[in-house]
Amino acid sequence: MREAIAGLILAGGLSSRMGGGDKCLLNLAGKPLLRHVIDRTEPQLDALALNANGDPHRFAAFGLPILPDTVPGFPGPLAGVLAGLEWMEAQTSFRRLVTVAGDTPFFPHDLVVRLASAADEAPNAITIARAAGREHPVFALWPAGMAAPLRAYLAEGGRKVFDFIHSRPFVCVDFPAATGLAPFFNINTKQDLAEAERMMEGDSQ
Repeated sequence: MREAIAGLILAGGLSSRMGGGDKCLLNLAGKPLLRHVIDRTEPQLDALALNANGDPHRFAAFGLPILPDTVPGFPGPLAGVLAGLEWMEAQTSFRRLVTVAGDTPFFPHDLVVRLASAADEAPNAITIARAAGREHPVFALWPAGMAAPLRAYLAEGGRKVFDFIHSRPFVCVDFPAATGLAPFFNINTKQDLAEAERMMEGDSQ
């Protein structure tokens, strides 16, 4: 029987390249970008939460627990990962947390099972996704016990996801492109959003 796995969607950033606001609430193919991400994530996990800052009521329609950063100053995605790890480690039923980005609507439907399978072989390591030779460290499986060193890294002024992961045991899982789609294509600009609309049309055909 598979060990229960919790999940976290990271949407706590400032979306500066999109002009600010909640990038994950932008419309993509007739529904919010966040809804696409939830629909991909939820079937793969046993519990799901959302990392977001500010007024949580704007996400009420999605029905997820909202986890704001637990460290000040918007230090980046690692602050969201820390909030998720603290949430996960406070619950006795979970020992693993999978994180995904809230602006990446095409990630694989088998993301969690493949990350978990690799983690079974290296249970104390962070397991991260890789595609076309490029690591995607926010698409990762984080083992219990990682909150304390991550909190210390942030307290020392650390911010880079790569630097923290590369300071710990980690393994990579390779994901091929599916039907020509870049599996970890993320939306940072209005041009990216338009490209995602075109990709969504191709994904549905």
